[in-house]
Amino acid sequence: MRKVVVVVLMIALAAGGALQASQMKKAFKQADRIVRSIERTKFPKRTFVITDFGAVANDEQVLNHEAINNAIIACNQAGGGTVVVPAGTFHTGPLRMKSNVNLHVSEGATLQFTTDESYYYPAVLTRWEGIDCYNAHPLIYAYGETNIALTGKGVLDGQGAADKWWYMKGGGYSIPGMPDQITSGGRDRLFAAAENGEPVDRRVMRPEEALRPPFVNFIHCNRVLIEDLTIRNSPFWVLHPMFCSNVIVRGVDIQSHGPNSDGLDPESCRNVLIENCVFNTGDDCIAIKSGRNNDGRRWNVPSENIVVRNCKMNDGHGGVVIGSEISGGFKNLFVENCIMDSPNLDRAIRIKTSNCRGGTIENIFVRNIQVGEVKEAVLRINLVYEPREVCDRSFDPVVRNVHMENVQSGKSRYGVLLNGLETSANIQNITLTNCSFENVLSGANRFTGKTGGVHFENVRINSKEVHTDGQMKP
Repeated sequence: MRKVVVVVLMIALAAGGALQASQMKKAFKQADRIVRSIERTKFPKRTFVITDFGAVANDEQVLNHEAINNAIIACNQAGGGTVVVPAGTFHTGPLRMKSNVNLHVSEGATLQFTTDESYYYPAVLTRWEGIDCYNAHPLIYAYGETNIALTGKGVLDGQGAADKWWYMKGGGYSIPGMPDQITSGGRDRLFAAAENGEPVDRRVMRPEEALRPPFVNFIHCNRVLIEDLTIRNSPFWVLHPMFCSNVIVRGVDIQSHGPNSDGLDPESCRNVLIENCVFNTGDDCIAIKSGRNNDGRRWNVPSENIVVRNCKMNDGHGGVVIGSEISGGFKNLFVENCIMDSPNLDRAIRIKTSNCRGGTIENIFVRNIQVGEVKEAVLRINLVYEPREVCDRSFDPVVRNVHMENVQSGKSRYGVLLNGLETSANIQNITLTNCSFENVLSGANRFTGKTGGVHFENVRINSKEVHTDGQMKP
């Protein structure tokens, strides 16, 4: 096995100093080293076609998960290879991946997952919004596997819709007489169990509590590839690798406008490459996480070494986001050469946490980003997210070393919006260099609470120069 490179960023700036161009280049050389260090998947040249195991295409009356899972098991037991989904629409229940298996959905093929919730129980060990629990089986699941892949030019369709899965969100999505996470109290029960230290084996969520499963959930897996697929209409989060290492997500087109339809949520993951993807989502496009409150602190496994490049973010709450379930901390994010543009995209770069979550978030490097339009801010850092949450509020978060260079925006309400703590300057060492934000509706940046070491160099808002402290020049 190749030695994994441990990247430690030691770029130190004097208080209030700007990040030099040479330092930004040095940071992205470290990003290149991360990418080179990622261990790649590799599969023997064996194929297992699902129709040879009894799968039937284009028949809504037939669910093919037994046949597909049998093909996956046979591939694994033979020493690995590729399980092929040929052209056609194959209706299915949940699938479980095994080591050394590439599930390849061919061009012209669709795996369409049933919305009958009974197929997704009994519950499996997972996390739900950063809380450890047993919950509904994800549509595609793996636990403790090595060398796995989802590939192909085909489609994964979760069939989420207003009357299928999404109504379980509750609130404005609810359907009278149907269970949802609010009226059932399921979400509140789970969060209270974690806050009170209830053992995980007692946090078994029932179907009537209506906590929707993610589409793809890989846990404690190493060497993961997700490539080229179109993924649409997820019940909940779309791609959710958790405690995984050596992850590549490449060329994936995610289309899911349901509630909580985060596109990609690497949680407590290490050495991750996300490139050439398209996100069109009902929530954050990419949201980096490391557990919520007590559970995140108990594991204390940060996400780290994540590279995002050449992606397109359309609709969503944020383009590249850290949080809010970030109690285990995060370090070393590199974002470059992305386009973020939609009247339904709220922010470009977003960090959200609170003194419930805690955690240290550090070493964020962003360059060469084209922002057409966002609703709120190009950069938003919020340390007072979800202020009404019931929790132990003794874990002040720290956000430091956030650097943006050559970010151009065409329309937003604010340029930079920082919401710090009132008690301490826990937003530290934020620099923007050679950036231009046009059609800023407020005509300014906005800072609340305390911040430390915020520096702007050659930054313009509505074609007017900004002071080094981020305030507008007269």
